[in-house]
Amino acid sequence: MRTVRFSRNATGTLFVGGALALTLTALAYPAVLGLNTVTTSQSRVIADTRWGPLTEGDRDFVVKVRAAGLWEYPVGQMGLRQGTSKAVITASRHLVDGHAALDATCRKIAPLLNITLPNQPSPQQQGFVRTLASDSGKKFDTDFANILRMTHGSIFNTIAKIRSTTKNSLVRALADQANDTVLDHMEVMEKTGLVDFDQTLFQQTTPPKLPSSDLTPPPPAPGQPQVVLTPPPNPTSTPVDLSALTGEPPTTTSPGPAPTPTVG
Repeated sequence: MRTVRFSRNATGTLFVGGALALTLTALAYPAVLGLNTVTTSQSRVIADTRWGPLTEGDRDFVVKVRAAGLWEYPVGQMGLRQGTSKAVITASRHLVDGHAALDATCRKIAPLLNITLPNQPSPQQQGFVRTLASDSGKKFDTDFANILRMTHGSIFNTIAKIRSTTKNSLVRALADQANDTVLDHMEVMEKTGLVDFDQTLFQQTTPPKLPSSDLTPPPPAPGQPQVVLTPPPNPTSTPVDLSALTGEPPTTTSPGPAPTPTVG
């Protein structure tokens, strides 16, 4: 294993390796992903797996969860440095902790389902990071709480739809974990006392009409090591135990060294 610190160019902690568990034809990288669902064939089955059929919507959901962590994890690190209130710093810890655990589950199930994961968030999500990186003081705290409450509120609805419709047991397990994590993150944003609900809910329910290229995380370059979101030294969130579904023994992991809180 080769690791590096999560840095400003989003190279992150890197992990190389991992054989695919299925000999399926490689699934096409999702065409359009982001805060909006714009593909019209989300229910189309793209693979039959031992865990149930996998639809376009299932695959896109796994990639969305991964992409969310790729920008919210470094923003959590940013909040640990730039947050000016105890509530914002607490919310930042929840972001780092929760997305490290979600990312571990995504990286576990993606090769089993032959899903290609991105190593960078979408251009829209990168724009959120740039906005927060340019903020300071109270403005940082306010933008942090409102942007993250809006984005978590958007994905929360997607989680509910996937959980209620997917026939794939691995995707259901990820949806269960994502539901708990995203609800927790919404709550800690609300506890900052900075969320403007009228504006945030308007942006959540009336998102801007962006081109698909802005909503799509770029696919990883061939042979590029996989970015890993390292858990904090004393994590309170853990990846889903998939041993009952995969037939593999439960994985026991020790937290790695605490990543330096920098912007991805």
